Amino acid sequence: VERLAGVTRERFLRDIYPRRKPVVLTGLELGTCTTKWTVDYLSQAEGSKEVKIHVSAVPQMDFLSKNFVYRTLPFDAFVRRAAEVKHKEYFLTEDEKYYLRSVGEDVRKDIADIRKQFPILAEDVHIPEYFEKEQFFSSVFRISSAGLQLWTHYDVMDNFLIQVTGRKRVVLYSPRDAPYLYLSGTKSEVLDVDNPDMEKYPLFVKAKRYECVLEAGDVLFIPALWFHNVISEEFGVALNVFWKHLPAESYDKTDTYGNKDPMAASRAIQILDRALKTLEELPEEYRDFYARRMVLRIQEKAYRNDYG
Repeated sequence: VERLAGVTRERFLRDIYPRRKPVVLTGLELGTCTTKWTVDYLSQAEGSKEVKIHVSAVPQMDFLSKNFVYRTLPFDAFVRRAAEVKHKEYFLTEDEKYYLRSVGEDVRKDIADIRKQFPILAEDVHIPEYFEKEQFFSSVFRISSAGLQLWTHYDVMDNFLIQVTGRKRVVLYSPRDAPYLYLSGTKSEVLDVDNPDMEKYPLFVKAKRYECVLEAGDVLFIPALWFHNVISEEFGVALNVFWKHLPAESYDKTDTYGNKDPMAASRAIQILDRALKTLEELPEEYRDFYARRMVLRIQEKAYRNDYG
């Protein structure tokens, strides 16, 4: 993934954004958070308000098999525990991993916004506003234990992953490689992208891998629909900012996480499911023949032919 220093808003919008490819932006003005956000400062800044966290006994978190539990801790205690390697106090094991993904007050209705959930810390952050104010969707505060790996998934909105402290490795895959990623909804079943089970996932080898390491102060632009898999190489704090790339009415109003398919896509998938159900009225050889014709028609009508 390309790294570019000191990119202005104008240059981003003119030269980088239209290409729809991930890029690491370095040297941006992010505020005092990059120097201030030590473990001590974080744990006293927002005090002991309760936060809901993921706790995992293994480093690779799997959303599909749910190999983690949700627990609640006071924020100051959580920060200290997430920064430790071995824990004196723990829920599952002494080397368990912690992960906070901030959420709105009412998870079903409210989006994550650092200004509302962590107002004191929000004052330390200058978010690069390379989009219009009314496009803003959410700002998600994240804290991870060292070694934690998040499952591969895509989001339906563009976003900046702002790495405030610590270091992360991010592996990305283009939306066009979706056929090789063994999807279940927005998530890939291939957990270990470095040593995949090739008997179980033989097509995965065809997916082109893009990779970058984010140091403290780096900002990764992840275009909508790009798959990403994140490993926190060190204890670290990050902020994701999502914004609406499509007209506001394209998005599902009940989406608080930024990962529900656009309304038109959801409707199209429902119609396709009904069409496939209708094909079941035919014997197998007819079903096979007309399904292949439908695939060709989809490719002809809806596939892009200008992918580089």
